[in-house]
Amino acid sequence: MHTSIEKMPNVPNYIAFLHGPILLGAKTGIEDLKGLIADDSRWGHIASGEQLPVDKAPIIIEDDFSRIGEKLIPIENKPMHFTAPALKMVNRINAEFEPFYQIHDARYMMYWMALSNSAYKSYIDSLTILEKERLDLQKRTVDFVAPGEQQPEADHNMQTKDSETGNHLNQFWRDASNGGYFSYSLRTNGESKLNLIVRYWGAEWGNRKFDIFIDDKKLISEDNTGRWNLSSFQDVKYSIPETMLKGKNKIRVKFQALPRNTAGAVYYIRLAKEKIN
Repeated sequence: MHTSIEKMPNVPNYIAFLHGPILLGAKTGIEDLKGLIADDSRWGHIASGEQLPVDKAPIIIEDDFSRIGEKLIPIENKPMHFTAPALKMVNRINAEFEPFYQIHDARYMMYWMALSNSAYKSYIDSLTILEKERLDLQKRTVDFVAPGEQQPEADHNMQTKDSETGNHLNQFWRDASNGGYFSYSLRTNGESKLNLIVRYWGAEWGNRKFDIFIDDKKLISEDNTGRWNLSSFQDVKYSIPETMLKGKNKIRVKFQALPRNTAGAVYYIRLAKEKIN
């Protein structure tokens, strides 16, 4: 048998190593395995240990992927175990590759980001751009509330009817159903040119028709039913007419479900100044 790679379907920047037909993985630590053993509590089936940022994970740098498997070296007296000292790796770990089916009770990696030198430079540049955009949005933000989190909701004088909260991908959300609503009081600081930015999940199911109000005046009617069909967060920007903001230091933003529909789920709500190019 020889060692080869298999690219992840639809995400070719991630590869897996196989020795013959055997998938190889690598343990990356046994720290903070809270929730490793599932119990019968609510959400008890979800591992709740610390989530580590993807950009801190190891990245393999290689220009010739046709020979990358040759860089895995067998460990003497440990069948099907390999090291890779010649493998160029950013955020390097002392990885010992072994059959994935043998890995238990540990953090592990199975798919590895693998980039050419030029692609890695582009990747770093894109992270820099995203970070710059994040900081710019933070500077333009006038007020922000994280639905589903107790203290931020209390700080923004939340009002609700037939509303529920939950957690998805370690982010809290709030929705309302069948004519129900939730609303928050947000500061405007006297600004009259603001946008409302709302984060939704891109793969919601069921009927998702609802209205968004500013101080009981309808801003927009939304329908997120099958809107994106993408398993990723979607940030939607709504321009608020100046007539809804002029002379106000606070506004109430309300999400109200239509009958037999759901409003949301909403993951964050932000009032931000318009971006200046």
